[in-house]
Amino acid sequence: MASSAPPRREPPGVYRRRRLVAGGTLVLLLLGIAFATGAFDGGDDAAAPAERRSAQQPAPPAELPRGGRTILPEKRVVAYYGAPQSRELGALGIGSPDRAAGRLARQARAYERKRRPVLPALELITVIANADPGEDGMYRSRQSNRIIRRYLRAARRHDMLLVLDIQPGRSDFFTETTRLERWLREPDVGLALDPEWRVEPPHVPAQVIGHVDAREVNATSAWLAQLVARHQLPQKLFIVHQFTDDMVDDRRLKQRAELAMVLNADGFGARPVKVSKYRAFTRAAKSFHQGFKLFYQEDVGLMSPAQVLRLRPSPDVVVYE
Repeated sequence: MASSAPPRREPPGVYRRRRLVAGGTLVLLLLGIAFATGAFDGGDDAAAPAERRSAQQPAPPAELPRGGRTILPEKRVVAYYGAPQSRELGALGIGSPDRAAGRLARQARAYERKRRPVLPALELITVIANADPGEDGMYRSRQSNRIIRRYLRAARRHDMLLVLDIQPGRSDFFTETTRLERWLREPDVGLALDPEWRVEPPHVPAQVIGHVDAREVNATSAWLAQLVARHQLPQKLFIVHQFTDDMVDDRRLKQRAELAMVLNADGFGARPVKVSKYRAFTRAAKSFHQGFKLFYQEDVGLMSPAQVLRLRPSPDVVVYE
């Protein structure tokens, strides 16, 4: 019977190397556990790894179409006003939103200056004053969310603002504005108030020229400014259309740092009448940005962009109806 071979002995150097490898593996395993449990990074209070820190960084503040976070006085706004229900409501209602935006882009080019770029805007009549009372007796109708969304998408495709215009009828600006919060939280959506269409009982829109108390405008602008601050939005355009001297007491209107506040000289007619009204309004409210409205159909001798820009002060906002 053959005797069993003696156990094979490793050379001493090989044995030591294997022990070192085994020991090194154990050390690496322990180090991995230590790092995983935060033993070497100060636990929960230490700085997170670079990739974790970058994931926790807040998103950059939202910007306006075409960049930046301030509208006025850096830019000049040129807008189309109207609604899809009728061509009679203004230029914005003629054709699809994209076609209207294309026409607006061509119109706005004439106002472009190197030192003051143009920011076009679609001013959608979101609350429309009506001659009939409606089911709630408020003499106004509201655009559906579907229509507002359609115009907002068009504005974004063309790098433009969307401005929600309110003709409240017998309702009020504060009520109609706050119900639009979901849209006004967007960084590229502004607001316009149309006091001509704000009436008290027993009056009916279009039968009398409306007006609004400064307290109502101030309450609305305060709410909007708080919305901008709370959501860290860019400066938001806030237009008050002014057709007559007594439509709103602009001397009592409060400035809001979060808003680009504009008093827009409204009304159609011949050039001398429109220019005279604009000068009177701008003298009375020098602390506000100035707007000027043009009517493609009703104005007698539509002023050219060059003539508009020669007005003093030069309008910050130009609206076409």
